[in-house]
Amino acid sequence: MPANKSKAIGFVLLSAFGFAMMNLFVQLSGDLPFIQKAFFRNVVAMFAAMAALKREGVSFRWEKGNFPLLLLRAMLGTVGIFCNFYALNHLMLADANILNKMSPFFAILFSLLLLKERATPFQYAAVLIAFGGSLLIIKPGFSADAFPAFVGLLGGAGAGAAYTMVRILSKRGEKGPRIIFFFSAFSTLVTLPLMLLDFQPMTWQQLLILLGAGLAATLGQFGITLAYAYAPAKEISVFDYTQVLFSALLGLVLLGQIPDGWSILGYIVICGISVISFVHNRRLERQEQQSGGL
Repeated sequence: MPANKSKAIGFVLLSAFGFAMMNLFVQLSGDLPFIQKAFFRNVVAMFAAMAALKREGVSFRWEKGNFPLLLLRAMLGTVGIFCNFYALNHLMLADANILNKMSPFFAILFSLLLLKERATPFQYAAVLIAFGGSLLIIKPGFSADAFPAFVGLLGGAGAGAAYTMVRILSKRGEKGPRIIFFFSAFSTLVTLPLMLLDFQPMTWQQLLILLGAGLAATLGQFGITLAYAYAPAKEISVFDYTQVLFSALLGLVLLGQIPDGWSILGYIVICGISVISFVHNRRLERQEQQSGGL
């Protein structure tokens, strides 16, 4: 329904802003082990999801038959986080970001394989154009060391597969806060012993920044979970690229980073194709409704 897709787009934009803030905080937290950063990202989201479950009166017990899917979603999401944070610690920020932004492509691929949700040629083209716009902005310069880049790409695949599992679980009646709680609790339990093995003392400033990263990640996680519950990846993944725009704005306002001409062109490309994609999808919806009414 049009209303659902409009909600999905709104949640994607909210998620993009949250994850842009998370990346900013992760960078500001300094030279800490990526596992330690991932722990704080997960533990805050876990308590936020727990509070949401209690507020909505939703049981912690998953729907019948969904445990294997919840476990798979949690494992894929944890791999995605580990790989992304590892890439952020070992690659240029631009390299790590572009590899992680491969997740919408993987989401569409996994949606096709697992849900049989086929995208139209226009929708495939829209995602490719948005990807090209992001390249104009981040201008990646890949290093000769292939391993961190491969890990970053694996993180994008893990995130894309996890988003597909979120949609499958939502179609099976699983509540968004419960999906997030299960994932965050699983990631926290996995991360805690690994963090303790290589814990680095932090200043109060670093602790507050990492807690901020956790809050921002929670906003992003709730947004993306709700978005993929309302609409398939092929119809909303293009809007996820607005994270690049939010990152550029945060960099300008908070870090004094002024975008160059290529970046500005990338903003225009991403905003333009997002609007065109939205109008195109709405037109298709109206045509389907008119055909169904005949």
